[in-house]
Amino acid sequence: MKDNYIVQAWLILALAVCFAAALSGIEIALADRIAENKRNETFGQIANLVRSPWWEPVPAQTWQADGKTEQWVTPEGHLAYKAFDKQGTDRGWVIKASGQGFADRIEILIGLDVPGETVLGLYVLDQKETPALGNRIKEETWRRKFVGRETSRDIVVSSASKMADNIANNSVQAITGATVSSKSVAAIVNAAVKDFRNRISDLKKKQ
Repeated sequence: MKDNYIVQAWLILALAVCFAAALSGIEIALADRIAENKRNETFGQIANLVRSPWWEPVPAQTWQADGKTEQWVTPEGHLAYKAFDKQGTDRGWVIKASGQGFADRIEILIGLDVPGETVLGLYVLDQKETPALGNRIKEETWRRKFVGRETSRDIVVSSASKMADNIANNSVQAITGATVSSKSVAAIVNAAVKDFRNRISDLKKKQ
């Protein structure tokens, strides 16, 4: 009986190794396609992320072929996208950032105004947080809480009450039961915009 348990244990271990190797192989094989899909998704979100909530919505067609998006890379390797409408008007920036969440890495896109002083939008590009809890960071109702927050000071996440959603205090209320995931997103935003603000003058000189 004891030998039977040992055989079963080794079988389970062997299957686990095989499945892990297979998943790793699939991920490597699809890496280029995944990267391309994320790139397309990024460009598909840029228009939404630089539309100021205080402006009238910009007609969708102005962001199609007649518009323009320029891609820049900071010395640290972070991506920044500069968005223009079809008239050539500067509409703002979108920066791509990532960091550790509760379960795995989180990738986000952050929309900023032209001077890079205010958050105009937030989009979760990739995440593997806990279903029905941490993965609620994808929900638009929560992402919009970041809109209007200043980049010159850290965005603070609080689980205290709904009063935590306060532009004046640069604060956002955490998702109930997912404080770690909520704070992780804020930490990613804070680090990314700090780096970007340090580089925005250099990026502007390239235009």
